[in-house]
Amino acid sequence: MNQIQHRASSEAVLSRRSFCRRAAATLAVPYVITGTALGAANRAPASERIVMGTIGTGPRGMDNINNFLANPDVQMVAVCDVRGQRRKAAKAAVDKYYGNQDCAAYIDLRELLARSDIDAVMIATGDNWHTMASILAARAGKDIYCEKPMSVVLGEGRVLCQTMQRYGVIFQCGTQRRSIARFRFAVELAQTGKLGQLKTLYAEKSPDWFGGFHEKTLPPEPEPPREVFDWNLWLGPAAWRPYNPKYAERNFWGGHRDFSGGMITEWGSHTVDLCQWANNADDTTPVEFEPAQGTIIAHYANGVKLVFEEGVWPLHVRFVGTEGEIYVDDDGNMRSKPESLLAGRKFDKGYPQANHVRNFLDCVKSRQRPIAPAEGAHRANSTCQIANICMLLGRPLRFDPQTEKFVGDPEADRMLWRAYRPPWRLV
Repeated sequence: MNQIQHRASSEAVLSRRSFCRRAAATLAVPYVITGTALGAANRAPASERIVMGTIGTGPRGMDNINNFLANPDVQMVAVCDVRGQRRKAAKAAVDKYYGNQDCAAYIDLRELLARSDIDAVMIATGDNWHTMASILAARAGKDIYCEKPMSVVLGEGRVLCQTMQRYGVIFQCGTQRRSIARFRFAVELAQTGKLGQLKTLYAEKSPDWFGGFHEKTLPPEPEPPREVFDWNLWLGPAAWRPYNPKYAERNFWGGHRDFSGGMITEWGSHTVDLCQWANNADDTTPVEFEPAQGTIIAHYANGVKLVFEEGVWPLHVRFVGTEGEIYVDDDGNMRSKPESLLAGRKFDKGYPQANHVRNFLDCVKSRQRPIAPAEGAHRANSTCQIANICMLLGRPLRFDPQTEKFVGDPEADRMLWRAYRPPWRLV
């Protein structure tokens, strides 16, 4: 972290000035203006491009790389991954797209972040690294598109939000359903009173959402060379343990409490996020949580109830008010009561991320608030994390959204944080 200089907010963000500086640099050599510099081959002129790096190049990272490369005003110049095979594959993909060998490949994200020419980064590491990588990026003056969930525990998310505000960077969480027309339409019905007074929100949960956590210790195996797998950096802020490749498998670390919030934050970062958005609750959480027949029911201060609904594919949410209700899912299905609420509208299936990525890029240029900002993502994730604590403790909890602490419950408060392994630190 000492390698990353702390900058004042006015210097730490990509702004019109930085675009102007690149434009001025181009104009300083008027006798050598190539077609590429002018934006040929479906590329924006150099002065209008957002120079990007990618941190984390697994399957999700590669999907996002392709989404960003599809935008002509993006110039992807660097990739970073602690695993050599993934790192090489990502570099090869970017180089193939541009028809050159210019993409740099790094093991250590701090080396990528130290590059002054990079304006923004896309973070698609495992959950364990989302908060720390985002904070390091903000301190380095980079705008950030970070995959969800943005934190493993609630305390991390609050520090992340404070850091984004302190450095004035753009942060977009990868909750792409906020940019999908049918989900946006359902939220609009709730927010504009078309459902009457909002009463109950149903956030679909995966069948193994609650429980399933483990803290298994695996037998040590010979640690590979750093170029093959930098084990120390993969662990990052998590507790040290001897190398075993199984730790790095998604279906293992995704349920391990040292590395993840489990399926509750994986799924809820979408479904609870949409419910909170519909309830105009991007700046708060429910205030009461109670176990109820294998699930959790929560209550907001405004009287709206949130139910973690039994998981049935496809991923879906349902909003119920005094005058109507709306159901929407990933397969493009929408059902309403009364049916007139839909008025014959048809929406595409799936959940493409093109609009979500485009919203981030536009906000990098305009400095406007993105559709999935840090505070909203943090509050939705917090609701999932509190529900998880409620289930783990097996008793009702009261929570204060202002202080972000439980009411008279120090045992539950201790579960809002996790220890960071030196030298990593949040502040």
